[in-house]
Amino acid sequence: MKTFTKSSLIISTYNWPEALRLCLLSVKEQSVLPDEVIIADDGSTSHTFEVIEAMRPTFPVRLVHVWQKDDGFQLSKIRNKAIAMSSFSYIIQIDGDLVLHKHFIKDHLELSKPGTFVAGSRVLMNQQLSEKLLRLQKPSIDLFERGVRNVCNRFNVTWLSRYLADRYKPQDIFALRGCNMAFWREDLVRVNGYNECFQGWGREDNEIAVRLFNSGLRKRAIKFGGIVFHIHHPEVDRADCLENEEYLTYALRHKSVYCSQGLDQYFDVVNQVEHAENALSI
Repeated sequence: MKTFTKSSLIISTYNWPEALRLCLLSVKEQSVLPDEVIIADDGSTSHTFEVIEAMRPTFPVRLVHVWQKDDGFQLSKIRNKAIAMSSFSYIIQIDGDLVLHKHFIKDHLELSKPGTFVAGSRVLMNQQLSEKLLRLQKPSIDLFERGVRNVCNRFNVTWLSRYLADRYKPQDIFALRGCNMAFWREDLVRVNGYNECFQGWGREDNEIAVRLFNSGLRKRAIKFGGIVFHIHHPEVDRADCLENEEYLTYALRHKSVYCSQGLDQYFDVVNQVEHAENALSI
């Protein structure tokens, strides 16, 4: 049996427990499981906590819930907190409004390579199909099921995925989505994770890609593999996007490799938690 790199799957969520449950059900059906799942919760109510606790007893790997107080859209901050809590060398990052193809984790791990990070895409589902899956809590989509857009993204073709990995828009920082990316943990530490100046929707994923590029990494694309199906929902408020565009422009112009307001501020807290857990176990 092939040995895979140990991985942490980080799932960001906010107040959509039905979608998160469906996402977690699709994680349970993976052909290769991650070694832990960390829920990066940007201030959800107790309903999300209840879903996680109900699934925990039968979940096949360690399931961690990292929560922060609801203070507006703080995705960069909660992702940093989740990264700091992660235990393994490879981090796969998704959102909680996705249903994963059964080979999603396997595809990502097979494409992992030192000196690179990986950017994936998504298949968009319409409202009718999304509501059906949520109602039935059905964590899989038939190959030719109606109700999806960008149809080419739904096909899993291993040889084509490998061929395109270093050929599909390798320098394009906009050809990526934060809902489907993967990194070596040490590379995230080197650039200090996500820039928490980014608040509200948008561009935090492009900006971290800029810093990873500037630190010497290459981008690999995961096409025809690493497939995720996006559950339909209204678009979020993009009022802060102009300010976030300015932060992205700054990183491009100044060839940034590090952000001052990032991941490093959470490591002391994680160490304190680990010491407390160790003391309780003695």
